[in-house]
Amino acid sequence: MGLSRSAKYYRDNPEARKKKNAYQKVFNKKKGESKRRVELNRLNRLFGTYGNGDNLDVSHHSGKKPRLESQSKNRGSKTNTPGDKKARGKKK
Repeated sequence: MGLSRSAKYYRDNPEARKKKNAYQKVFNKKKGESKRRVELNRLNRLFGTYGNGDNLDVSHHSGKKPRLESQSKNRGSKTNTPGDKKARGKKK
């Protein structure tokens, strides 16, 4: 599988990559993000899918029961969370 458009961009633009990594470093240290990661990992362990290489994730739909879903579908979803909607734009 080839590189995504953003991966190619950051590969070819080292200054942009540095800026992005600096922001990610700050963002990932936030208390709320740390709690969120802990909760998501806990659910993945509970479902028995954490670290076993089965390419499944627990889908975290807001207000719904969590369920297993493929990683690529879950992480690329435009409907899972408000943050995803804002980051990826509107459906066409």
